[in-house]
Amino acid sequence: MSNKLLELSGVHTHIGAYHILHGVDLSVPRGQLTMLLGRNGAGKTTTLRTIMGLWKASQGTVRFDGHDITAANTPDIAARQVAYVPENMGIFSDLSVKENMLLAARQAKRLNQIDSTRLQWIFSLFPAVEKFWNHPAGKLSGGQKQMLAVSRAMVEPRQLLIVDEPSKGLAPSMINNMIEAFAQLKATGTTILLVEQNINFAKRLGDHVAVMDNGQVVHAGSMQALAQDEALQQQLLGLAI
Repeated sequence: MSNKLLELSGVHTHIGAYHILHGVDLSVPRGQLTMLLGRNGAGKTTTLRTIMGLWKASQGTVRFDGHDITAANTPDIAARQVAYVPENMGIFSDLSVKENMLLAARQAKRLNQIDSTRLQWIFSLFPAVEKFWNHPAGKLSGGQKQMLAVSRAMVEPRQLLIVDEPSKGLAPSMINNMIEAFAQLKATGTTILLVEQNINFAKRLGDHVAVMDNGQVVHAGSMQALAQDEALQQQLLGLAI
């Protein structure tokens, strides 16, 4: 079994007339948390959407768990136990929190078929999900919606969890809850690919890091090494972390 659960090789993506990804090479080690960093507009979200088949690679290969998924449709990729939390969260506003969670549980048709132990674990990480269980999801605050979005991705065991900026717009106390959730997920052996602008978030969680610029990965290595090298941080990100 390869140590690489997910691997992108020479991936190009066009959106209409725009050439966004210019040969992305990215490896996501199995059972680790990989941070995907870069300035705004570097191509991070496009990379995630290409992995999920929402946008199709025009060149190159995306392999997951040894299988070529470059041309696969999004539902087929999700069926391989891949969960994706987009930057806009993708909440169904007119449905209750409970109904949002049930929709995300692919193996459950009724609420009592969801693993109750796992559900209680999610409630312990995100008490607001339990508190507003029967409320319309659209009535939640932005931070509560973000917690619901991550909770949906966690409701069943996943091989790979892909999350786009989970701390965006969260209060510091909520960010700590989110960090704890991902730390516990990582401890279960779940592989995680995370786009994040909060550098403290990245430093506390990341095992590996890939930095993007202008539609390419320009640096890959350990998160700890990047966190300790201020000159490299300035070179890659234009800031010191």
